[in-house]
Amino acid sequence: MMKKHAAPTQRAPQTRTLDKNREKPAIGRMDLPFLLLVLALTVIGLIMLFSASFPSAYYESGDAAYYVKRQGIFAVLGLVAMFAVSKVNYQRWRGAAKILLALAFFLLILVLVPHVGVTRNNATRWLGFGNLTFQPSEIAKLAVIVFFADSISKKRDKMKSFREGVLPYMVILGLLAILMLLEPHLSGTILIVGVGVVMMIVGGIKAWLVAAGVGGIGAVGVLFVKLVESGGISYGAGRILMWKDPWVDASGDGYQLCQGLIAIGSGGLLGVGLGKSRQKFLYLPEEHNDYIFAIVCEELGLIGATIIMLLFALLILRGFWIALHARDRFGTLMVVGITTLIAVQTFLNIAVVTGLLPTTGISLPFFSYGGTALALQLTEMGIILSVSRQMPAIRAG
Repeated sequence: MMKKHAAPTQRAPQTRTLDKNREKPAIGRMDLPFLLLVLALTVIGLIMLFSASFPSAYYESGDAAYYVKRQGIFAVLGLVAMFAVSKVNYQRWRGAAKILLALAFFLLILVLVPHVGVTRNNATRWLGFGNLTFQPSEIAKLAVIVFFADSISKKRDKMKSFREGVLPYMVILGLLAILMLLEPHLSGTILIVGVGVVMMIVGGIKAWLVAAGVGGIGAVGVLFVKLVESGGISYGAGRILMWKDPWVDASGDGYQLCQGLIAIGSGGLLGVGLGKSRQKFLYLPEEHNDYIFAIVCEELGLIGATIIMLLFALLILRGFWIALHARDRFGTLMVVGITTLIAVQTFLNIAVVTGLLPTTGISLPFFSYGGTALALQLTEMGIILSVSRQMPAIRAG
């Protein structure tokens, strides 16, 4: 007798449908505390930028609102981009990972081509299109975060291997560092390498590699300072010496730091009042850019500056909280990368302005003048909000 064949099961198509539904989780509400903190810092940043910049803006262009108008346009564009990106499934960034990294390398090479890059203060860090200029390093920061998050999230146990979990990423960071140091752009190099290393640590590299890396960086830093003090190297020697005691040349190499410290000291506990800074009247260089925090301290005092630092701290802590509750490893790594970038940049800027670290050109997120940088920062905040929108699906499950 012929055997009857069993009817084909219908479970496979149903399983595939369920898998597709898991790949497209329900989108919930964005994290409200994080959103409010971003909006608060953006608004306060624009107010302080206007207060800090109107003397130099009027002196340079005849329009006291010149800088804040331009920054305001990019702030609006950035907020629109933030809300748009927050509604997009963050998994789509996986497809852009390699493209962003290739674009970053291309732009960093392009900025070094003679007569192409824009030079300011003896550094060639910008590309210009008419009146619009931007730093390719801003693209490189986002590219490293997205590419590392995509790659590391797929490896898991392989991250414990030096060959697969450390070497490829160190090569990428090394090449980016070389290109940026040729500009030169030391602060940007520190940011990118620092963020990349943190993402590798979160990704699961071995503890002894972390200890060796931290120890090596510390040893190089100490050796560099000793060589500068002994006259063995000249690059950065002025900054190191002025960092130790800027008052030995208060009208020369130590001028900016001295004027910044005067602004901070003048603020006292309560500040001289919003808009009433004296140092911004062409005494303090870069008062609306790298040294805007000194004007914050002068006008708002220790209490006002502490409140702003508290807002940054809350934003950073909330970012890491979102990372801990992200739906998957990719979302966690992206949020960790972006939040670490904001945290390190904020710390370095305040540390430089207060004299804790040697002077280097690094901006304060949401506050310093730079339209394209602000727009990209807000776009990155949109990525974090996109990750937060998928957290309710986890709780519901």
